[in-house]
Amino acid sequence: MSPTNELPRAPSACACAAKDGGRKAVAVDPEIKAANLVRLRRVEGQVRGLQKMVEEDRYCPDILMQISSVHEALRAVGKALLRNHLKHCATEAIRAGDPERAEAVYDELVQMIYRHSR
Repeated sequence: MSPTNELPRAPSACACAAKDGGRKAVAVDPEIKAANLVRLRRVEGQVRGLQKMVEEDRYCPDILMQISSVHEALRAVGKALLRNHLKHCATEAIRAGDPERAEAVYDELVQMIYRHSR
């Protein structure tokens, strides 16, 4: 591992790599996307609420409880995104039969799981 405790970056060779060099998901379930957007809007409101709580000198444990709620909501979005990536993008790349591409996807998945679990 590098001095910053990060795993080495995997080459960008997953199925999400677009021909123009940009990266887009291969497929996104519309229901999951809608649910993630609702969660993220809720998080946005919670963060605004946190700002107000700090401005109003609210009781620290109350603020900390709100911060925990924001963390959990973001983890839920991350979990849904990770699942979608595994279900569509990674599966597509691994099934393509290109060993080099599959190897890059495995590295990418390990890195994503490592970062998401911290």
